[in-house]
Amino acid sequence: MNTPEFSVVVTLGDDPDAMTATAESALGQSLRSVEVVLVGDRTDADVRRTATLLTARHPDRVRVIDAPQEVRGAAALRNLGLDAAHGRHVLLLDSGERLHAHALRNLLQAARRTDADLVAGRWTRLAGPGGKQQGPPWQDALHARTRTVTDLAKAPELVARDALVSGFCLRRDAMDRHALRHAEDLARSEVHFGVRAALAARRITLVPNLIVTHRAPVDHGTDLHALLEASGRIGLQLARRDLTELRDARERAFVSDQLLPLARGFLRLPRGERAELAAQAHARLTAHIAPERWADLPPAERMCVTLLAAGEPDGVQAAAYALARPGTVVSPLVERDGRVDWSAAHPSDVSELGHQHRPFEALRLFNRLTRCTAEAGRLDLAGEIVLPLDKLPAATDVTVRLELRLRGGKKVFRLPVDEAVHHGERLGWRLRVDPALLPVRGMSERIWDTRIVLTAGGESALAEVFAEREVVGKGSRFPARPRLFGRFSADTWLPYATAGHHLALELQACRRPARTIRRLTTYVTHFRPTRKARQLRGTLRQKRDRLHSGSVKVRVYNRLLVKLPVRRRSVVFEAHMGKAYGDSPRAIHEELRARGLKVRSTWSHAASPTGFPDDARLVRRWSWRYLWALARAEFWVDNQGFPHALDKPAHTTYLQTWHGSAYKRMGFDETRVRMQNTPQRAKLQRAVDRFDHFLVRSEHDVRTLARAYRLPEKKLLPLGYPRNDRLVAARERDETEGRFPRPELAARLGIPDHQKTVLYAPTFRGTPKDGRAHQLRLDVRKFTERLGDGHVLLVRAHYMERAELPVCAPGTLLDVSGHHDVSELLCLADVLVTDYSSIMFDYALLDRPIVLFAPDLDAYAAERGSYFDLRERAPGPVVETEDELLRTLADLKRADTGHAERRRAFAAEFGAHDRGDSARAVVDALFARPARRNRT
Repeated sequence: MNTPEFSVVVTLGDDPDAMTATAESALGQSLRSVEVVLVGDRTDADVRRTATLLTARHPDRVRVIDAPQEVRGAAALRNLGLDAAHGRHVLLLDSGERLHAHALRNLLQAARRTDADLVAGRWTRLAGPGGKQQGPPWQDALHARTRTVTDLAKAPELVARDALVSGFCLRRDAMDRHALRHAEDLARSEVHFGVRAALAARRITLVPNLIVTHRAPVDHGTDLHALLEASGRIGLQLARRDLTELRDARERAFVSDQLLPLARGFLRLPRGERAELAAQAHARLTAHIAPERWADLPPAERMCVTLLAAGEPDGVQAAAYALARPGTVVSPLVERDGRVDWSAAHPSDVSELGHQHRPFEALRLFNRLTRCTAEAGRLDLAGEIVLPLDKLPAATDVTVRLELRLRGGKKVFRLPVDEAVHHGERLGWRLRVDPALLPVRGMSERIWDTRIVLTAGGESALAEVFAEREVVGKGSRFPARPRLFGRFSADTWLPYATAGHHLALELQACRRPARTIRRLTTYVTHFRPTRKARQLRGTLRQKRDRLHSGSVKVRVYNRLLVKLPVRRRSVVFEAHMGKAYGDSPRAIHEELRARGLKVRSTWSHAASPTGFPDDARLVRRWSWRYLWALARAEFWVDNQGFPHALDKPAHTTYLQTWHGSAYKRMGFDETRVRMQNTPQRAKLQRAVDRFDHFLVRSEHDVRTLARAYRLPEKKLLPLGYPRNDRLVAARERDETEGRFPRPELAARLGIPDHQKTVLYAPTFRGTPKDGRAHQLRLDVRKFTERLGDGHVLLVRAHYMERAELPVCAPGTLLDVSGHHDVSELLCLADVLVTDYSSIMFDYALLDRPIVLFAPDLDAYAAERGSYFDLRERAPGPVVETEDELLRTLADLKRADTGHAERRRAFAAEFGAHDRGDSARAVVDALFARPARRNRT
């Protein structure tokens, strides 16, 4: 055959099916100019037979290379395959790995277009049960787009991470020119080879395409020594090339990519394996990686690695539990010199965990089960609970109980422990469980979860029972005595360790009478009439669910409900898609109530009705009652947008109050919207066309929002935002009466008068794909440590996001994200800290200091787009680092000097129509129906 474009070198393993899948993924490529080189030494007979069959079916495309007797190991086999390869480009695969259907075509096109020596794409490995494919998270940044690099500093992951262990190809002539071969004295030679290839390549092209799947998972324990050896050799090569920053980055990445997963795995390992791994780590880690490489990790992760390097298996296991269960206290903790250390034996500062600030009732304590055996028909349990920071002094009268909670139910049994002994840093407990104390009804109450509750001084702390499978063995079964039918329904309790490593009790039928009854019950519930009844019930449930599905509701609403007659003087209010009772819809609603106008008001809520007025008529968003109210309403009033799929009835007037002036580009000005297809843009246009009136507060809104949403001038109401009437009134009160007394909200939140109130309200950044909480740009813990004596920080996450805040000193940090009306928070705040949120346009009306914390201003403006230069027109100082922000807030009076006039000009420009009577003007214009007043 002609010289192929690609040689795919496959090392044969001991699984013929895996080898076949790998070879066929290469032969089935959309690029046909591919040869497959199969390399093996003394291969299993089944694998050899399968390889021979592949060669017979594809004689021109498959070759088998038999390794000489002296060739041993995967590295030597790979080198043998590289020597035998004929292709212009070479790609290596292990048995079991598979190429994506268009992988080689994508690699070849990139190589030709960029003249690169090495082209790399994404790869995934098997992760978890079920064969789930998952790539390392750092690949997202490395392969975000197609790019070519000649300087490894522009793509440090290529050498700092194990990016080139798979999913890349090499130009054959470049490989030969640099004599690139695997180090045959390294067990993990592929790690070393990939970095050598990156260092030798003139040009490296990175593509976003998936290249290889089904890579084998790493066994961090078995491979620790090999991985350390390979990484150490890579570090020496980087140091010789004066790439010390990349070497340091690689060592830090080794900690997070290899050591932390190894430490997390200690939760699942038996004691013997834990001890062996800890001993290996202790012997090798300190010789290869300096402790400084994990010094900057978060506390629990840092302690995982520290204890691993110290060779303490139980300590690593406890720290891993703290990672799995954030907020759990797993070590005694020691206070010294104004900081909190992990323990006396390991004086590492873990003050950041915030355990010292938690009251006793908020503690979650590590409670290791040390004994679980059955004796004389009873279960003998014992354990030790960690007691941190003298939270439970020895003289304290403490009550210790074991709680058993029915899984999936509300039933609870509470059993006092027989013995509780205070050992200073730990509390030992022991309990013998009598079956008579567990009066369960039968198999309907099958599984019970356990925990210990400590009560002292009227406060209770919880301690889940941490259980290892070695401690909870089969010998701990004990008899059961259910109330219904006694031992004919169930006869045995089985303690076991759950997947979350906690102790649970399971009711079982083990003896003949109970097993017989169980079989009869199973037969009755599974014979044909019962199965048919279950199927019918399931079918009816599906039909019921279908009737309540969104698509059915939209069709019924748009075809039938919109034709219902109007209910005069009825209004449906909604704020932030039903998530709050606030903003301008609230101000209009309260103006209607204050004036006693006969209006039938209905509010929608998305989840909980908590926070809405007791006398308000509430409907759950997307319920049938919600659709009925919308269809018959004379007015719709909201600040975000009623569901886009719902048509507005002809008899309905839709007032869109909107939720803020625009700094970032909106609507059809957004790049995201411009990139959408025509049907998607048409859907947005149909939703906007429903607006009959759109409130604006300045000419800026006319030039930006109105134009961005293609709103004609006749729909614009230049009446200002009703929500801001409260702010205008607060400013006038400040000017005449001063700032004190503070609003009643300060007392509800427990904020004393001497503390300056800082409201931190960042803009919407997009909900993380994994559903986790949003990561704030501001380190709120650093704020409380530096300024907590005289300041209290109120954090207001965007209503579409969720932020998890650390535990800080009492009275220094409050999460006010759940507060319904942000204008109440604005009236309370002495200073606003935000980035690009429209909240700055509102707060400027108060004429109080504003600090813009914008660490990514240029990147944000370039990505999202903006309507003006924030640095030039900001109503306050623009800072880009946390230290600069904290210095500004510490000396706010001086920092704010020179911004007062700019702030007033900012408020006058962007809030020209906010004069304190917007709610009254809106009600007059739409609900009271007099001639519209001239507000000029």
